[in-house]
Order: sequence, then structure tokens, then C-alpha cells
Amino acid sequence: MRKNDIQQIGLEVQMIFQDPFASLNPRMRVEDIIGEAPVLHGIIKSSEKLVYVREVIERVGLDPEYAHRYPHQFSGGQRQRIGIARALAVKPDFLVCDEAIAALDVSIQAQVINLFMDLREELDLTYLFISHDLSVVEHISDHVVIMYLGRIVETASTDELFDSPNHPYTKVLLNEVPRLESRGINYKPVAGEIPSPLDPPGGCHFHRRCPSAMDRCRIDVPILRETSPGRTSACHLND
Repeated sequence: MRKNDIQQIGLEVQMIFQDPFASLNPRMRVEDIIGEAPVLHGIIKSSEKLVYVREVIERVGLDPEYAHRYPHQFSGGQRQRIGIARALAVKPDFLVCDEAIAALDVSIQAQVINLFMDLREELDLTYLFISHDLSVVEHISDHVVIMYLGRIVETASTDELFDSPNHPYTKVLLNEVPRLESRGINYKPVAGEIPSPLDPPGGCHFHRRCPSAMDRCRIDVPILRETSPGRTSACHLND
């Protein structure tokens, strides 16, 4: 693969980080934070940087005049929008959103989620949206991958997974999601302690906390297999 091809792949995939305070260089103005990469990769000329940056930050819902400000002059939600603008500035196709709203207030989270959804439709983007907030996952995702201690335990379309979870871990997770129709329910945490990812148990990683665990679960690693078209699960109960 040629160097130019590798660089192009790098531009097509961009990252939006969890912490909007730590992910922006405090010594750089917004104009440079967002405009540096497009100029470096030849997407725009240096003389076009300010105009281009103003267009990008306006797209994410910020005043174009903010281009001359420093990160410390913004709120957390505004900083995250700047992080999104920085990722969009090189015209990617794929965005990795690593807990991209976890550090924001709930009211600001809703605004940023709506921005993500609008940008997806407007720019035909694909997201890998990493989150522990299942209500957000259900709202923004088309397809869901559930992981436990670094292993994929279930994959399915969002509607299928939330309507009829297959894996015991998925079931436990969804049972603990607060919902308006579930008022008065006493929620209980998943039984047992989370094993160390550095020294996970043998067999199924979830067997020590699984209400349906069998002797086999302690020995054999379950294989991720298709349980129905477009859906997979790693559980011995499916055998």
C-alpha cells in the first residue's frame, strides 16, 4: 500500500474523544485547532483556512466569530462541538465516538446527540459510537455490539436487541435500564464482582456472575455464532 493511500485511509476515519477539556490544545486558537489538518493534507490552502473553519464551526452549531478564541473560553458542550468540527474538517466517512457525551451535562448531552444525528444524515457519516449509556445507544444506533471484559457477547440490530436480548449479560443490562413504564421497580446490581481484565476467568468471562451458568461455562469459551439472520451471540445456552 502506498503512503498516500495510507494517509487517505487515516483521513477517512476520525476520532472524537470523551474529554472535551483534555482533547483540545489550550495554546491554540480554534482556527488552528480545526484548520491545521485540512491545510497540512492539502484539502484547503492556508489562505482559505479562516473562511473554511468558520463554515465548519457553523455547521456544528457555533458562532463563526468564535474561530479566534481559545479552548478555555468555551463551555464543555461548546468544546465538544469544536472536537466534532475538528474531526469533520478533513471530510471523513467514519467517526469513532469514544464516550463522546459522557463528560457533558444531561441537557447538553441531548443537544450533542441531536447534532450527531443531524450530521449523519447531512454528511452520510458512519459512527462507531462507544457508550455505557444504553438509552443513548438505543436512540442513536442502527446496530449494537455488546462486550464484556473485551469479548463480544452479542450483536444485533438495535430493535432486535432491545426487544429480545439473547445473551444473559445483555438481558441483565437491559433489565437495569430505567424506563418511565418501570416506575416502582427496585433495581438490583449484577451479582458478583467484575473480574480483572488482566486476569479474566476461564471459559465464559461472565460465568461467575451469570444466573444461567453451567459447569461447561467455567471451562469452554463460547463461540460467537449466528443465532438468526444478522444476529450473533456467544452463549452455550444457544447450543
